[in-house]
Amino acid sequence: MYTLKFNFKIQQYQTDAVASVVRVFKGQPYSNPISYRRDIGNIKKVKQHSQISFMMNEEQQTMEFTDDFDDSGFKNEGIKLSFDMLLSNIKEVQQENNLMISDTLVDNLGACSLDVEMETGTGKTYVYIKTMYELNKYYGWTKFIVVVPSIAVREGVKKSFEITQDHFMEQYGKKVRYFVYNNWIPFPAIRELMS
Repeated sequence: MYTLKFNFKIQQYQTDAVASVVRVFKGQPYSNPISYRRDIGNIKKVKQHSQISFMMNEEQQTMEFTDDFDDSGFKNEGIKLSFDMLLSNIKEVQQENNLMISDTLVDNLGACSLDVEMETGTGKTYVYIKTMYELNKYYGWTKFIVVVPSIAVREGVKKSFEITQDHFMEQYGKKVRYFVYNNWIPFPAIRELMS
């Protein structure tokens, strides 16, 4: 049986994009991710009340539910850099790449929101995956989420993870343990879970 193996040519522009993201966090200490495995044991759990709103038959419906607070499992170390230091690092990367300089952080999704913008077909997914390896190498981070806009893109990203595993194993001595997470739960399933 013959198996096809892809050979990847490392492109300088891809390496530069990865290095730019890594430099945004310059000054962040390396953390061994194993130290962040937590067992919260018998600590009193805090109930958080949440609401979900949706449209059904042209009527707005609101459902309230509770969610147990659970901070167990593996997680990345939090960003130790101040917002000023993050912004300074971002400005430095922007200046080096002749990009418009940011006045403030876009932090609605965490410490900061970053974009890697590249033309279609130039290896964005490769850059994202390599960035994960580099952030792990420099800062010890191990959990990453790739958000995609459609099922077709999701399948392409999944395939990229599959075909680049051996390539990155050769470079970093590690393999990504990836999976497809689908958080879409249709309304009837939500109703059953909440009743």
